[in-house]
Parts: sequence; C-alpha cells; structure tokens
Amino acid sequence: MTLNRDFFTAVVFLLVTAGMYVATYSLPEPMFNQLASWTWPRVILVPLGLLSVVLLIQSQQSGQPATSFAGLVVWARENVNPFICFGLFFLFLLALPTLGMLLGGLSYVFLTLCVLGGWQPRQLAVHAGISIFFVTGMWAIFSFLLGVILPEGTILRVY
Repeated sequence: MTLNRDFFTAVVFLLVTAGMYVATYSLPEPMFNQLASWTWPRVILVPLGLLSVVLLIQSQQSGQPATSFAGLVVWARENVNPFICFGLFFLFLLALPTLGMLLGGLSYVFLTLCVLGGWQPRQLAVHAGISIFFVTGMWAIFSFLLGVILPEGTILRVY
C-alpha cells in the first residue's frame, strides 16, 4: 500500500461522504407525495463516493512515491491560503448566530479578500467596496426579491 497524497485525499473524501450520507437518514420524511429531502444530497454523495473509491484505487496503481510527514508539512505550507479561507469560513459559521448573514457575510468576504489580496490601504478600500456592494446586494436580492428569511443575528435585527 502506497501512502501518497492521492491516497490521503481519497480517504478524507470517503470519510466525509460516508458521514454526510449517514446524516441524510436524519432528514425529515416527505409529506403528501413530495420529493424526499434526502434525494438530492444522496444523488450528489453517491457519485462523490464512487469517484473517491476510483481515486483510492488509482492512488495505489500509480507510481507516485510515498509521502513522508515532512512532505505533507511542505505541502501544507505551500497551500496555506485554502486552509486560511476554510478557517475563515468556519469562523463565519460560528459567528452566524451572533452577527447574522449581513454582518457576518460582510466580515467574511472582507477578511477573505484581505488575506488573498493584501492589506495595503488602497486594497482595503477596494475590498471594503467589493464586500459592501456584493454582500448587501445578494442579501437584498434574497431578502426582498426572493423572500428568503436569512439569519439576522443578535446584533442587527433587520426583519
């Protein structure tokens, strides 16, 4: 068995897919001939699981060298931006009950743009403008045009 990057990626995707598939059993049952709420998640998760199995098989058949722990550390250092962005998104989800969709979305998009684009004063102004325009625009479209009730949080009560 070769422990290379593709192997670890396939195992992570298999574990995530299995966990999500198990979670679909806790979704509510449909009423009155409706499409079941678990239908579309399973439609997505089954091909994802199959592709993960294919990647796992290919990782064992390829001639890639085994990955050492030092190689994984170097890989993580080279790809630090995705980890930071996922961390910021996780913080956004944790802050959602307090900040709500509008304030949380503004802060998340602004911080993500700053992490990826830089922290110079001119860039901060551009990032703030982009965040305000797009997040408030999407929030307004979903709230007023589509009638979707978004989380408002405890700081700013909109509805």
